[in-house]
Parts: sequence; structure tokens; C-alpha cells
Amino acid sequence: MTTNMKFKFATAFIALCILMMGMISAQNNIVGTWKTIDDDGETVKSLLQITEGTDGKLYGTITKLFREPGEDPDPVCDKCSEKDSRYKKKVIGMTILRNLKKESDKKYSSGKILDPNNGKEYDCYVELVEPGKLKVRGYIGISAMGRTQYWFKQ
Repeated sequence: MTTNMKFKFATAFIALCILMMGMISAQNNIVGTWKTIDDDGETVKSLLQITEGTDGKLYGTITKLFREPGEDPDPVCDKCSEKDSRYKKKVIGMTILRNLKKESDKKYSSGKILDPNNGKEYDCYVELVEPGKLKVRGYIGISAMGRTQYWFKQ
């Protein structure tokens, strides 16, 4: 193998390693687009974009809904409290995940999550349990009194 071929091979190998590290890092980041899965563990409900605010907290906005035939493809949150600014607003574009504070690189807590189907807001934490898999726990008062969903990175 000539020196030129060795150099090209080494350069290609380093580029591939950098690309793979970037892909792994993206999967280990909570910020991004997530496919939300219903409590049944199978039904895709929506796509949610999680972003980090200027305050360092995480926020999640619904960007797409997956609806059954005959259901309103772009519903409003008519079950939200009339005191909530999201009352009667379109669900697509709605921020349903708010004020999650960083605990570690893989966990954010002390936030709130809205279930647009029943209009109720719950305490919430999210935790990256493995690359590309997010545990989302909504609860009332204490974490043991709630429900968990797993979302998957897009």
C-alpha cells in the first residue's frame, strides 16, 4: 500500500469515526424530535419537538398528530381549563411540555406536561433510558402516583 493510499484510508476512517460519534451524541441528547407513543406502548400519537429555552429548561411542542380516520386532524384543546392560555387553541403547535429543569445529562425534572385529550396538566420528568429512548413520567404530587410513556427519537 502506498503512502498516499494509507493517508486516504486513515482520513476516511477518521471521518467515519467523527460521523458515528456525532450520531451517537445526537441519540443521547434529549433535545430533538420525538415520536410519542400511547400508553398501550404501540400506537404512535404525535411528533413532539423538544427544545432548550434561553432559561436552560426544556420545552416540548407538538408538530404533528397521527389521527384515526374520521377524527379531527387538527383539533383544539377544548378540555383544557378556561384559565389555561392553551384553552381552545390548536393542539398542533401547542407547547405541552414545560419548564423541565436539568438534573443530569440524561434527566430533567420539576416540569409540567399537558394531556390535550383530557385537558389536565401533570408534574413531569423525562429521562433518557437508552440512546433514542425517552422515559416520560407524568404524575400528581408524587412520582409513584402517575403513568409512564416511552418516546422514541426521530
